[in-house]
Amino acid sequence: MPLSDITVLDLSRILSGPFTSMALGDFGARVIKVEPPGGDDTRSWGPPFVAGDAAYFLAMNRNKESVVLDLKDPRGRAALEKLVQRSDVVLENFRPGTLARLGFGYGHLKELNPRVILCSVSGYGQTGPKSHLPGYDQIAQGMGGLMSVTGEPSGPPVRAGFSVADLAAAMWALYGIMLALRHRDRTGEGQWVDIALLDAMISFQTYQAQNQFASGKDPTRHGSAHPNLAPYQTFRARDGYVSVGVGNDHLWRRFCEALGLDIAGDARFRTNPDRVMHRQELLEILGPVFAGQSAALLIERLVAAGVPAGPVNTISQVFQDPQVLARDMVVTLDDPERGPLRQIGIPVKLSATPGSLRTLPPRLGEHTEAVLRELEP
Repeated sequence: MPLSDITVLDLSRILSGPFTSMALGDFGARVIKVEPPGGDDTRSWGPPFVAGDAAYFLAMNRNKESVVLDLKDPRGRAALEKLVQRSDVVLENFRPGTLARLGFGYGHLKELNPRVILCSVSGYGQTGPKSHLPGYDQIAQGMGGLMSVTGEPSGPPVRAGFSVADLAAAMWALYGIMLALRHRDRTGEGQWVDIALLDAMISFQTYQAQNQFASGKDPTRHGSAHPNLAPYQTFRARDGYVSVGVGNDHLWRRFCEALGLDIAGDARFRTNPDRVMHRQELLEILGPVFAGQSAALLIERLVAAGVPAGPVNTISQVFQDPQVLARDMVVTLDDPERGPLRQIGIPVKLSATPGSLRTLPPRLGEHTEAVLRELEP
């Protein structure tokens, strides 16, 4: 597997760090998850629970070994030093300064292992006037502007339905680690990868930020609609919702033809800029058209016409979709204690060296004895 020669020493907890190490583990890295005596906080973040561990924990801790170390104990610190010497990557998401106070700042790690790559994920990064503050996904979504553009126009700011700031940081952490490994391949030198939830959230603003740069006006909330395209949103049908993506004028004409509308050439709607300018008038026309028909029939007609359209699925419906199943985006692992354990599949499909789900999320301290035995002379 692509990362089968890489060992990751994972000191992280909650979501951003564990998701990063899970993705590395999925492609062969050996991930040694070091937990405090009480375990990763998310082991108790429930309900729901499965045989004692929260579903939240099970979501991002497969393909790992769990080792319990008390870093306030000299024996725990000695064991960690030996693990650092044998690792390629050390991953942590403590508040900046915490690792150094424990005696494991980047300087010491580099002394122990000049090739080691330290990846630190935090709320605000290792520098700046707010770097000392604790960081959580909720705060980063608000400070990074996502909440200001999420929700209905007349409603309050809304948090995204999952922890997008944490996961954005995890994706940048993965990218940073890969870049650092590439640099090490060339030079033999490790380095420090510094990732902030706030930076990650801002980086994903893309066109919303550029809209503000260009116009000087703050983007506003549009519900499910796109600020630069129309119609590009969900519509309420008679028995559910339909999501539509009319991304160009050619699709607009197909959209109108599929729905039997004679407004394709209307001066208010002929081009996308026209439709964005007259969005409310367009919605007043389209709303009743969708409301009078079933979602399935509308989707069938639009898809047949080549117009991107689909349902708004519940989570359970997502994992019943034939396309999702065909892509192996849900995988079941056999766990003798927990029973059949379903997991989200691996989204990166490699033709020659695919990833795999090899081991179950570990019990707390399950591998402590075996790993520490490896450290003995």
